[in-house]
Amino acid sequence: MTRADVLSQVAALRTKREPFVLATVVRAERPTSAKPGDCALVLADGTVDGFVGGACAESTVRLESLRLLAAGESGLLRITPRAGSETLEEGVRTVGNPCLSGGTLEIFLEAMIPPALVLVHGEAPVARALVRVGTALDWDVRTVTDPAAPIPVDTAAVVVASHGRDETPVLAAALKATVPYVALVASRRRAEGVRAELAALGVPQEDLDRVHAPAGLDIGARTAPEIALSVFAEIIGERPRVTGHACEASHEHHATAEPEVAIDPVCGMQVAITPTALSAQHTSETVYFCGSGCRRAFLDDPGRFRS
Repeated sequence: MTRADVLSQVAALRTKREPFVLATVVRAERPTSAKPGDCALVLADGTVDGFVGGACAESTVRLESLRLLAAGESGLLRITPRAGSETLEEGVRTVGNPCLSGGTLEIFLEAMIPPALVLVHGEAPVARALVRVGTALDWDVRTVTDPAAPIPVDTAAVVVASHGRDETPVLAAALKATVPYVALVASRRRAEGVRAELAALGVPQEDLDRVHAPAGLDIGARTAPEIALSVFAEIIGERPRVTGHACEASHEHHATAEPEVAIDPVCGMQVAITPTALSAQHTSETVYFCGSGCRRAFLDDPGRFRS
């Protein structure tokens, strides 16, 4: 797969709102097979499409990419042929890979987390302002007019600003879909009426309490853009706090778990346990390997690596 092929997939993955890592070789010492500019995509299931070096380098890139996806971070990965040289500096992780053919590789791993998805129901001035403000925040804000439109599973917020049209069914659907932030742009009197309508439909009290109505923080907003600003401020204030690393706005909706890790019994390298990882059955155990060379060595003489 060429660099052009890899980059052509980026737009498709973004359209489908799939998290991934773009791995790009930025420095390579001979005799490595990779060259600066070589790149690959690492998907959340561990699939690697592209080329950033041989199988052993790819195994390390897979593991570190999955770790960065779980953290919502990007960083520089340095792979050296010196065993036991694993270190972590700010923004740089150095991993010693004794199976490397030689030379040091430096690969930039850029985690691509889809922006927060906000559905705005309505076409009134406040609805249009919500789209403008959300777009300025680099969020994925979509106008919806069909009350029966499906709600994507990674939706961060549903805001109803339709001035009395289809408010109840949209709010009920958003609550049923467990959207984290559900809001209605309305006066307090109108908001209480809509809550009563939802209660009559059988919506439980705990869900009714999740509806932000009137929507937004009380900042004295009067104009449509000010109301939109107050709504996004409330969304930001309500989202879970993530400590220990910088987090994309919608990372909690796309978060992947820390990858499960196995140890290659031949070289001692850490290997991410994924459907595409090299493995072999030994007695009742599944053994994982960084590359085909280690797998062959193990299968030739398992007793050498298992007491």
